[in-house]
Amino acid sequence: MKFGGSSVGSASSILKVKEIVQGEQEPVIVVVSAMGGVTDRLLNTARLASLGDCAYENEYNQLILSHVETVENVIQETNKRNEVLKEITVLLEELGNILRGVFLVRDLSQKTSDIVVSYGERLSSLIVVNVFPDAKLFDARKFIKTIKQFKKHIVDFDTTNALLKEMFVDLPSVSVVPGFIASDKKTGEISNLGRGGSDYTASILASALTTNKLEIWTDVDGFMTADPRIINNAYLIEELTYLEAMELSNFGAKVIYPPTIFPAYHSNIPILIKNTFNPSSPGTFISRKSENRNGKLIKGISSIHDTSLITVQGLGMVGVIGVNYRIFKALTSVGISVFMVAQASSENTTSIAVKDEDADLAVEVLQSEFKLEVAQGEIHDIKASKGLATVAIVGENMKHTPGIAGKLFETLGRSGISVIACAQGASETNISFVIKAKYLRKALNSIHDSFFLSEYQVLNLFVVGVGTVGGNLLEQIHGQQKKLMEKNRLKLNVVGVANSRKMFLTREGVDLSAYKNELDTKGQDSSPELLKEEILKMNIFNSVFVDCTANAEIASLYGDMLSNNISIVTANKIAASESFENYSRLKKIARRSGVKYLFETNVGAGLPIINTMNALINSGDKILKLQAVLSGTLNYIFNTISKDIKLSQAIRMAKDCGFSEPDPRLDLSGMDVIRKLVILSREAGYEVNREDVKQESFIPAKYFEGSLDEFWDTISELDTEFEEKRKSLEQEGKKFRYVAEMDNGKCSVGLQAVERNHPFFELEGSNNIIMMTTELYNESPMIIKGYGAGAAVTAAGVFADIISIANIR
Repeated sequence: MKFGGSSVGSASSILKVKEIVQGEQEPVIVVVSAMGGVTDRLLNTARLASLGDCAYENEYNQLILSHVETVENVIQETNKRNEVLKEITVLLEELGNILRGVFLVRDLSQKTSDIVVSYGERLSSLIVVNVFPDAKLFDARKFIKTIKQFKKHIVDFDTTNALLKEMFVDLPSVSVVPGFIASDKKTGEISNLGRGGSDYTASILASALTTNKLEIWTDVDGFMTADPRIINNAYLIEELTYLEAMELSNFGAKVIYPPTIFPAYHSNIPILIKNTFNPSSPGTFISRKSENRNGKLIKGISSIHDTSLITVQGLGMVGVIGVNYRIFKALTSVGISVFMVAQASSENTTSIAVKDEDADLAVEVLQSEFKLEVAQGEIHDIKASKGLATVAIVGENMKHTPGIAGKLFETLGRSGISVIACAQGASETNISFVIKAKYLRKALNSIHDSFFLSEYQVLNLFVVGVGTVGGNLLEQIHGQQKKLMEKNRLKLNVVGVANSRKMFLTREGVDLSAYKNELDTKGQDSSPELLKEEILKMNIFNSVFVDCTANAEIASLYGDMLSNNISIVTANKIAASESFENYSRLKKIARRSGVKYLFETNVGAGLPIINTMNALINSGDKILKLQAVLSGTLNYIFNTISKDIKLSQAIRMAKDCGFSEPDPRLDLSGMDVIRKLVILSREAGYEVNREDVKQESFIPAKYFEGSLDEFWDTISELDTEFEEKRKSLEQEGKKFRYVAEMDNGKCSVGLQAVERNHPFFELEGSNNIIMMTTELYNESPMIIKGYGAGAAVTAAGVFADIISIANIR
């Protein structure tokens, strides 16, 4: 025998119910809810009538039309269809008379409201029973009995169970019961079981008649790991225990009405939730025990967005017996339900979470209850904090597993989310906490990702600068996305791209195969400040700001990004080479916020120089001296100069090959090398600023004055002098190298002649090289050498920093 709390929203869903039920071999009881949205429409129609608004007649007529249309679509045989239409006409006329009475007296009592909403289930069950041959319709008002407590109808199980066992004997193949509606035990007046009452009706019947299973057919596949409207990659939970299902339902998972679980649990009847429109889905199976096939510690995350937190606080509470009793007694007297409680061990604070709609009344009754203590200053003024949300992580596998709470709060802290209140029961199946509602989406995504409920770990990237380096980076990400998802379960989601004019931000992710077109056609006007505002407004989890520009204004955004728990990966040298104070500040913000500030490509493009230095220092070594060739442009120029290629020609070739900046004077000035040396010296542990670096320029100052055209017109004046120097060095077996040095914090850059046996002598093309002398690598310095320039290798270095944030190998 099976029970279906079917959401009969349309003719198509009724036909689906017929298809499902006809496949059963045993007798079936179908518990029917009202047609989709009808309960709310009935309430709205009655309210309009009570206000004297003639618009109620239009609503009533729409109800007539929708039910008549449903009958015509689901019952094909003419005579039977006409009989059903006559029967529902009788019910609809009764409803019409009641609504007219409400309109005339301008009053809608609770009793009348209960009668009006009962017509939804009565009409839909009348239609459903006539879809099946020889089905029998039972009137739930005759056996579901309630008593009234605090303005709510509570089921009287002793009376209800006795009536059910008496009435449900020798059942036909299909029995139909209207869900939701009931009657008062004493007066016999119509009552109801509240929201989700049809599921509750089915569970009550299943428990009383000790069936082997309760099936609830609805319009969703079952319980999901999180709200799919917020978590795009939330997925179906195929098995839950009763306790897990109850916890998820209590904290906002609207798959089934929470009271539905208890009768089934009491009689140990498993519940199967299925989708009427997707019957092939396995659904969610709820029982006393569930297998943990995937080994995950939590089953799901649930949330209540409309939360208010009321705190009763004061030193006058310490050691006083009965304070909490008075709190809950006062709230119970007005029928307010509390769904979370947090209390300080010192007993001076008790915080309770209630729905926003109950907050003002809760404060009022608590102020009244403790008015003497408030007046005497023993308890502070009681107020409600609104604009909050409650989140619960649920799973019986959390029992006796250390570190769950630590991991949860670390995840929230890393995302910049403060916990206002939290609670965990001794059962260890639920950890609940309250946060600001504006952080709900970010919190759910972060937790879902951190506890591996998501199929993939997700990094959300904002890429600023889509020129040579940024363009190469986006192409590399696009080429690796599939492999990273398959091999490393890492999803790189580029949620924003921007250039100097436009930005395009989207939570769903930019199409990397067409990012230029999307930026041009969908992008909005941008500036550094606007970009920052829009990124912070998105408040997206696990986000990384990737700077592929050389823009000082973009670099100035790093502090705000890090403070808002957004990691930074940058090829832009400006921030790390500015004042030591700013460098230290950004490092401290990153550590405090628990995010990364990575700039490996500031020196040596994709070479692992900074990471290697950090590894040495973190292992206890000390860097004493650095010697390096750090300009791929200058190294290319000095490797290219020959008896046939003069200095001016070599500079032109460096520009044409893309090694130099469009204005090569930026490279020839040595300023880029100074910035790199400052960054390396700081990473080595020394407090160095740019003005501390001694510089010996090999190009006279006058060539840096005037326009770029003037530079190209006059730079050949140096060709003869450099050719003489080159020939002299060649005869001595030496070469020019532009060398940066740091020796115990003293820094210099300049042109040096290196001998044939020097590690710098054979440095080819635009390659970089660095020698590190440390306490451990003293007699034989560590050498790192390789490509030190070029958009592709720089982009690859940025990509490597991004991957390191995900902690994958």
